[in-house]
Order: sequence, then C-alpha cells, then structure tokens
Amino acid sequence: MEIPPLLKKAAVPAAAVVVVLAIALYVWTRLQSDSDSAGFASGNGRIEATEIDIAPKLPGRVADILVREGDFVSAGQVLAQMDVQSLQAQRDEAQASRLRAVYAVGAAEAQVALQQADLAAQQALIHQRESELDAAQRRLARSETLAREGASSQQELDDDRARERGAQAALAATRAQASAARAAVDAARAQVTGARSAVTAAEATVARIDVDIADSALKSPRDARVQYRVAQPGEVLGAGGKVLNLIDLSDVYMTFFLPETVAGRVALGSEARIVLDAAPNLVIPATISYVASAAQFTPKTVETASERQKLMFRVKAQIPRSLLQKYLNQVKTGLPGVAWVRIDPQAPWPSRLDVKVLD
Repeated sequence: MEIPPLLKKAAVPAAAVVVVLAIALYVWTRLQSDSDSAGFASGNGRIEATEIDIAPKLPGRVADILVREGDFVSAGQVLAQMDVQSLQAQRDEAQASRLRAVYAVGAAEAQVALQQADLAAQQALIHQRESELDAAQRRLARSETLAREGASSQQELDDDRARERGAQAALAATRAQASAARAAVDAARAQVTGARSAVTAAEATVARIDVDIADSALKSPRDARVQYRVAQPGEVLGAGGKVLNLIDLSDVYMTFFLPETVAGRVALGSEARIVLDAAPNLVIPATISYVASAAQFTPKTVETASERQKLMFRVKAQIPRSLLQKYLNQVKTGLPGVAWVRIDPQAPWPSRLDVKVLD
C-alpha cells in the first residue's frame, strides 16, 4: 500500500524530533552521571582472597586427606596426614642411641670413681713413703754420728745410706703413680662429659624427629575454605609439594588500577565501594589498604603529558572482615566488578553508590 505524500512529509519531522529527544536524553544521562562521579575514581578488577598452600615439610607419601573441596576448616584442624613409618623407625633408632649414651654416662662415672679411689690409694701410699723416708733419714743421721765416734761399723753406715736412698726412690715412684692416677681421673671425667653430650645429642635427635612426626599432620594455619585438592592419598610428594589449597574468606579484596593523576590523590584508609557484575544492585563497602609505590604498564620513555597518563598504579580495596564473616557462605572469589574510591573527602557518595548488602 502506497503512503500518501502528506503522511511522508509529516513523518520526517516526527523522526527528527525522536532523534533529538534521544540525543538529549543521552547527553542528560551522561552529564548527570559525570556530575555524580565528580570527586570519585573507578577501576575494573576481580574479587581476590588470600590463598594458602598446605604442603609437607619433608618428602613422603600422603597417607590420608581428611577434607574435601569446599569444606570450611578452622585454625589448627588436621587436614591431611603424611605417612610416618620411616620417621617412627628413625625415632626408635634415636631412642636406642640415647639409652646407649645414658649407659655410657654411667660407665664413665663408675670409671671416674675407680680412678679417684686409685688416686686416694696412691696419695695414702705417698704419706707412707714419706714416713719411711723420714725414718731412714733419721737412722742414717744416727749411723753417721756413731760411725764418727767409732761406735758403729762402716757396713752399718753404708746399709743405712742405701736404705735412705731406697726410701727416696720409692717416694718418687709413688708420687709418679699418683700423678698418673690424677691424669686418669681427669680422663675419666672427660669421658663423662663426652657421654653426657652424647645423651644431649640423642635427646635432641629424638625431639627433632618428634617435631617432624607432628608436622606430618598437616594443619590449617587459620580459618579458611578448601579450594582445591592438589594431591591424593598414596601419592609421593617432595618437600613443599602441594596437598591442598585454601582461601581465607575473611581476607578478601579487589585489586584494580588507577592512572597516575588519580592514584596520587588516593590515601590509605580512603573509603571505597565495590559493585560486582553478578550483583549490580548491591554496593559493598571497602577501604583502600594498599597503593603501589611503583607504576605498572610504564612506557619505555615518558616525555609528554599524554604518555604520563599511561602510568597505572595498582590499588587494593579491602572488604571489612566483620562483613565477610557475616556473609561467609556467599563469598566468592574471581567475580569481576568495579571499585569506586573517593578522592575528594568533601564529596558525598552518590545515591547509586549507597551501601546495599544482602539482608
């Protein structure tokens, strides 16, 4: 059906009016949005959380894994158990070495007592030899007097002199034996010290193996949720091999980037708001906890103002721990969204960025 010329002429102005109204509405919306955003800056990012890898300190076989992916775990909870049979054997060996060292201490102490008794006997014998020497010297003095007076024969004098020299030799020998006994006591005491050191070393070895056995029970360092099971029971892992990956849902944040002209005005502790693509009707409160001290995406040369705008700084918006604890089951990582930060402390938050959380 052919449209009359009159209607054609009337349709052209009407279409023009619609286009003008659409353009005006778009411009008004943009201006309104720009006016609302004055004093604020935004950047795209994703929800992230602190990740923790659970891994054994020593190489070994995974005996059992006690949790599943998605489970909530508490600090100190045992998550997995490594095989400890070889460690138990090492502990038994170290315990036997400790007992052997304890017996060695007893034997060394007994040897000290024996050597001390021998030293005491030698010292008593020294006193006896000294008395014998004194008697021999007195007898020799009398014999010499009698010989000068002619009351004693020369043979008796020679016998007394020989007796006195024998007593001196016996005393010297006994003193030498006492010195040897004293050295033997010192050597026996050194053996006691060595044996006690061996006991201490064996006890330290037992304690170290006990620590290794305790560390074979892999525990959660904090309250978290199991994100991945990296290994399975029966697998052999090296030292530091991952068994589980946890995420701490009480330490959640969004990392985003701001240009240099804006990042320089963002202070730690500034208020922020996060709007997730998955829940655009919710506005999550946050606080700026980190601003990078070095720029990212830096060009090779920075010569003009437009190039300086390419300097981007990493910023982190931290979600309050109390809010996360309240909605722990709803927290998800990896969700994209937009983070808004107030760079003008005097600017009020626009109504569209008022905090709105789940009831």
